[in-house]
Amino acid sequence: MTALRIPAMPALRRVLLFTGIGAAAKAASPAASAQPPSTPPHRHGVTRTMGFVTRGGAEIFYKDWGAGPVVTFSHGWPLNADAWDAQMLFLVRNGYRCVAVDRRGHGRSSQVSTHNDMDGYADDLAAVIEALDLRDATLVGHSTGGGEVARYIGRHGTRRVKKVMLVAAVPPVMLRSPANAEGLPMEVFDAIRVGVAGDRSQYYRDLAVAFYGANRPGAAVSQGTLDQFWLWSMQAGALNAYECVKAFSETDFTDDLRKFDVPTLVLHGEDDQIVPVRDSARKSARLIRGASEIYYPGAPHGLTATHCDRFNADLLAFLRA
Repeated sequence: MTALRIPAMPALRRVLLFTGIGAAAKAASPAASAQPPSTPPHRHGVTRTMGFVTRGGAEIFYKDWGAGPVVTFSHGWPLNADAWDAQMLFLVRNGYRCVAVDRRGHGRSSQVSTHNDMDGYADDLAAVIEALDLRDATLVGHSTGGGEVARYIGRHGTRRVKKVMLVAAVPPVMLRSPANAEGLPMEVFDAIRVGVAGDRSQYYRDLAVAFYGANRPGAAVSQGTLDQFWLWSMQAGALNAYECVKAFSETDFTDDLRKFDVPTLVLHGEDDQIVPVRDSARKSARLIRGASEIYYPGAPHGLTATHCDRFNADLLAFLRA
């Protein structure tokens, strides 16, 4: 969904119109540091469902649903927080508070030309967590979002974290190197950059097929699922999507994973064509002390959609454990 921004005026509210929702939300202060919402969520009978936190010259959009134990969601590339709607709706109905963030340059967050790297993404997540004063949160990250969560812990620790779930996540490092012989060659990521810099609309349509495993015999992936991938992807800024390729492919999260000191579940599809399981989840699980592992035979990268019921059940079980 795209936000229509009304020109800012001193001391006036900005009105944000969302397709199909028509909801209004206050924008955060334009200060360089994160500012908490003027009306804190879930206090004094007031509930915020969405808003912005401003950090480093960017407005970071979040949505905040439900009440109860907190679960945050970090999305994959080049999507946005809406990719988690099925999980958020499910958890809200089971007594949880869910907060999902649009990464800078993606979805409804600002398409800025700065801090489009893992440190920037992690610090944006930290800004939202601090602004909403989230505590004892379970951090869930898919794909690039798993890297964001790992770097968050590497930079900010686990003071506000209860558990972590990495789903088809990019850590420890995707790029092939002498130290990571099982990684993917640079040519793979250069091809992604060519796609984003060229006919990115068609590129995203083609990418959706592998993302959800629709190219596998017997796959039952709806056209709607493929279409929503394209819709979400096209909301990401071209520059932001382009620069994020380096962030998710070349960042080494090894030291971040070694700092995990909370219960962690690593979950991955064994037929992931985007982030091969042998070079990601299986290595991450060895680096995280006491990590639990779940692997879905034949499941693709986008298993949160293709295996939604199973994934939601595993997520809920992990939260309740």
